[in-house]
Amino acid sequence: MTFGASTSKLFSEKNGMLQPTREEVRRFFCDAWRKHRAGANESPLERIAIACILEHPEYQQFLDDVERAMVADFPVEGGRENPFLHLSMHLSLEEQVSIDQPPGVRALLEALQARFGDRHAAAHEAMECLGEIVWRAQRGSLPSEMPAINDAYIECLRRRLGRGIP
Repeated sequence: MTFGASTSKLFSEKNGMLQPTREEVRRFFCDAWRKHRAGANESPLERIAIACILEHPEYQQFLDDVERAMVADFPVEGGRENPFLHLSMHLSLEEQVSIDQPPGVRALLEALQARFGDRHAAAHEAMECLGEIVWRAQRGSLPSEMPAINDAYIECLRRRLGRGIP
């Protein structure tokens, strides 16, 4: 499973990279959830999103209220987790596993799953690394080249696996 052409129809592209707007991401998750609740046909990507939403019942009522979901803010100081960021990270991990990109990530995520007992718990462990690497890259504490970013991400996953939880 890869995002491919069906995803590019859903999200904006810039310089050949998918760069969905805030509205596109929110609409995607709300629409996927609406389709699931209505028993409508879903795209492969929507089915993955729905599986993530089903693992997070705390988001389901929020996604039912599309108007509220489209305008809600989640400032860090508010102490509320951003459900769209969280679900997007789950989707990112699913894509990484499906194509083993960066190389070795699939084996590390499978090892995390074995260590922590289930796929969802392993995903949350990996999301800590994903969030850390994005944060470091945005602040310039990582080189801007993708190989260096990928190496830092893989190393973070290895540390989490080796110590349980750093």
